[in-house]
Amino acid sequence: ASGAGFAKSLTKHPKYFDDLFCNLVDSGEQSGTLETMLDRVATYKEKSEALKAKIKKAMNYPIAVVCVAIVVTGILLVKVVPQFATTFESFGSELPAFTQLVVSMSEWMQANWFICLGIIVAASFSFKEARQRSKTFSDKVDALALKAPVVGDIVNNAVVARFSRTLATTFAAGVPLVDALQSVSGAAGNAVYKEAIDRVRADVTSGQSLYMSIKMTGLFPNMLLQMVSIGEESGSLDDMLDKVATFYEAEVDNAVDGLTALLEPLIMSVLGVLVGGLMIAMYLPIFAMGAAV
Repeated sequence: ASGAGFAKSLTKHPKYFDDLFCNLVDSGEQSGTLETMLDRVATYKEKSEALKAKIKKAMNYPIAVVCVAIVVTGILLVKVVPQFATTFESFGSELPAFTQLVVSMSEWMQANWFICLGIIVAASFSFKEARQRSKTFSDKVDALALKAPVVGDIVNNAVVARFSRTLATTFAAGVPLVDALQSVSGAAGNAVYKEAIDRVRADVTSGQSLYMSIKMTGLFPNMLLQMVSIGEESGSLDDMLDKVATFYEAEVDNAVDGLTALLEPLIMSVLGVLVGGLMIAMYLPIFAMGAAV
């Protein structure tokens, strides 16, 4: 209302509008295609958020089940096992080794449950704070995430999909390649790839081709390299990158679905072993008495 440009007004609220959003709006204002740019932003955000939600959903399920297993096991050890232990004391006979182990664990848990809870809370809080405050620690966590078994492939594909989608969107919007790479770097979501994209941007600024710059990082897959090479030669880089993004987004979807299907029976089995093991330990003395009778 006071006469400032739309993009300039958005930059005053970085918490809600990132550099990519502002750059695309700025390009739309300058070229007179703001409607088209906003449509591109909407499409990009929808696909990016869908990818994030897919990964979070896959990770939240096992974490939730593990937390439930820990809580259930803790309740059994603190509340249920002591009741059985009191009954066993009246038997006057030696308990099976497995039952003795569970009773000892229960006694230790009753005496130290607050210490265990404090350690878990402190560890979670410390990890979160360390990631926010220490760049070195955060970078190491990002590097480990890429090397983690099974999950590492999903993270790599997700970053490649995000890189391709962001670069395709910005380049198609008319943003210069060097500026587009700066936006892509901020949207990478992983410190290892962010550093690599910054190197790519520096190489492109010095006059090197995008294909060769990306190849020198040694991080990106061959399919992306081939599509970038074709895109540069044919002048259709944004279309090629869009196809790469679609391919790797589908790869992430399939991998996440496969991981979820694999984890469900595995986690249920672990939960069954934990709870079932405790129950068996409690009933072993009763079975032993029945056999003696």
